[in-house]
Amino acid sequence: MFKNIIKAIGGDPNKRDIRKYSEIVDQIGGMAAQCEAMSDDALRGRSDELRAQVREALQDVDEADRKKLTQAALDAVMPEAFALVREAASRTIGLRHFDVQLIGGIVLHAGRIAEMQTGEGKTLVATLPLYLNALTGRGVHLVTVNDYLVRRDARWMGPVFHLLGLSVGILQDAVRTENARKAFLFDPARESSQEDSRFMRMVDRREAYAADVVY
Repeated sequence: MFKNIIKAIGGDPNKRDIRKYSEIVDQIGGMAAQCEAMSDDALRGRSDELRAQVREALQDVDEADRKKLTQAALDAVMPEAFALVREAASRTIGLRHFDVQLIGGIVLHAGRIAEMQTGEGKTLVATLPLYLNALTGRGVHLVTVNDYLVRRDARWMGPVFHLLGLSVGILQDAVRTENARKAFLFDPARESSQEDSRFMRMVDRREAYAADVVY
């Protein structure tokens, strides 16, 4: 899997690539004990602080410079942000990102393609760059192939983002009300007699689009 990811970003694996990503993974791992010791409230509080830090760094920047400055601001907090997501996933859905999945998240954040096979954890990997880029407050979207996977993945990964204080929107194309396509927000308190509708609260599409993370 690691070689597939490295090849996908433009060539055969080499020592420079491996060293670069391994150093970031080591930084993330070095924060594991600190994150594990935090209460849920402390984890959420630190997430809020990271979000404020990123937004302050991007305040009043010219649009011409925004992309470069955004990349720099997010790169600066990436190790801690990924460590928070890893801990949140472990607590809420019982999944902990493997080191190679952290590398996949780093590659995706860089705007490159990570080749992963079925069963290698693409859905979990995506939580890393989704959370990181959502810290800007400008919203981040994940596009998948059908409405079923949108509902499944948003409800599956929703608890991770919820613990860290981010909202999750769910857009549906095929399913309609009388006048419009349906949209939802992930809501862990929302129960339903239909398993496929649990944890989804219907909202208008504008509200779903305004969520921090949109599936």
